Amino acid sequence: MAFEKHLPFENQGHGRNGDRGAKATPDATPRAPERPTIGLALGGGGARGFAHVGVIRTLLAHGIKPDIIVGTSIGAVVGGCHAAGYLDALADWCGGLTKRGILGYLDISLTGGGLIGGNRLAAKLEEYLGGTAIEALPIRFAAITTEVGTGHEIWLTRGRLVEAMRASYALPGIFPPVALDGRWLVDGALVNPVPVSAARVFGARLVIAVNLSSDILGRGTIMAGESMEPAATPDQPAERRGLRALFGAEQSLKRQFVGGARRPGIPAVMVESFNIMQDRITRARLAGDPPDVLITPRVGQVGWFDFHRAQEAIEVGARATERALQEIGEAIVALAPRPASVPPAVT
Repeated sequence: MAFEKHLPFENQGHGRNGDRGAKATPDATPRAPERPTIGLALGGGGARGFAHVGVIRTLLAHGIKPDIIVGTSIGAVVGGCHAAGYLDALADWCGGLTKRGILGYLDISLTGGGLIGGNRLAAKLEEYLGGTAIEALPIRFAAITTEVGTGHEIWLTRGRLVEAMRASYALPGIFPPVALDGRWLVDGALVNPVPVSAARVFGARLVIAVNLSSDILGRGTIMAGESMEPAATPDQPAERRGLRALFGAEQSLKRQFVGGARRPGIPAVMVESFNIMQDRITRARLAGDPPDVLITPRVGQVGWFDFHRAQEAIEVGARATERALQEIGEAIVALAPRPASVPPAVT
């Protein structure tokens, strides 16, 4: 696995219309009009990230094909699956999940670097993507991660796609950090929740960004719905109580992710705190380097682990993109390279 960390405009200057450098040489040769190189910057946000599926599908339905995809956390998962041709398979899988089904993917770890080991979820991604390499994708792709210890923003642009995804969504305290090429990596939202800057460096002239954090504060992260508490049972023999105690810690932690009406559990507090931090960082990053078009699906009502609500998030993402189509069309026209004018002949 190779890394890029704020590399100086690597692979630019290859004649693509996303380049920001140009020759200071008069050119009298007319060029045919082109569309600008389009980059898609997909932000993080847990299960809310399935809004990205609706965004991508709507863009494609209107003939808008991204040349570059840069994703953080769930944005890296959805963007990478699209680049590899498995976007519909990912959506179908989550569309069939139930709240109890989600618990089956929470391999609770009491000794690792996070509450969830993450191996079961990674195994599901492996079913679709296997040994797919990032550099073999037909669309240029990068997953944003954060290096533990230094806080450096790391861009994964080569190597196994699944490992890049795991590193990008390794939410501290929830998932353990991922060791790649001698570095420990965690969720990229710690440093760049909506990676507009990376999309520009990779050659995008038109950057369409998707921010999932525009309405999350105050919504909470506990799953809504019926309680998952076990039913009350009569007194049991001592040996049965011993078995319950053996597995009780894992079951209790799983119920924390589902939540309850009385008070938020440890994971809910951690994720809500992360939401606040991510919102503040997103505001600062977008103010300093705004995208050309910003899509903001209103998915704050979807909790971080509400993967059973994937279809709801997809529909919200599609509607938000429909509202932005006119702005995207205007940006494409405005940023398309213009044919060079031919100077009049000197007689």
